[in-house]
Amino acid sequence: MLNQPVTHSVVTPTATVLPSPAANPFAEITGHAGLIASEFSYKKDEEIYGEDEPAEYVYQVISGAVRSYKLLSDGRRQIGAFHLPGDVFGLEFGSSHRLAAEAIIDTNVRLVKRRSLEQAASVDVAVARKLWTMTAGDLRHAEDHMLLLGRKTAMERVATFLLEMDRRLAVAGMMALPMCRRDIGDYLGLTLETGSRARAQRHSQGVLGFSGARQIVLRTRPRLRSMDA
Repeated sequence: MLNQPVTHSVVTPTATVLPSPAANPFAEITGHAGLIASEFSYKKDEEIYGEDEPAEYVYQVISGAVRSYKLLSDGRRQIGAFHLPGDVFGLEFGSSHRLAAEAIIDTNVRLVKRRSLEQAASVDVAVARKLWTMTAGDLRHAEDHMLLLGRKTAMERVATFLLEMDRRLAVAGMMALPMCRRDIGDYLGLTLETGSRARAQRHSQGVLGFSGARQIVLRTRPRLRSMDA
């Protein structure tokens, strides 16, 4: 829902607090094409867009974190992805969003009109190639997540999640998770109790340690990788 004050800017590869363009293809695309971007702020748990709403914008997380999810008919929630600073989301094949998106914590995003990106891609092969690369990355994540939900045990799912967050979030050997246990359970397809038992078992095995409610230290990454089928 776009109801906050808008800050407009022409995005260039250097006009960002995110990684350099080499590591930030979205900034490279918008800067190269000279596209107009807007920045919005969302409070914790505030909806960014809803399921089946028109997919008019493509988004990038500047700070904070976003979850994309689908609500089932019986009220259960399946989280499809967590989007962290630098991540792009909202790229759709069709004209509407297949999933809803919400801010997990107070979050700032940058957005560009989808039509502008498509027009730039139609005349610039470099833009088209980078958009394809981002789309292919989303597809790979969806395939990996499908494998996790369909074939992995609870212990393997938790190991996979911790290794993913370690790669994306760890600073000085510690990762501070923005998402709560319910979010993690809805991402892994596990109940709160099953997820908690799996993490407790990893803790008792000396694989991970806790520092606060959401701060985790991985003590033996090779052992955790061996647990990830």
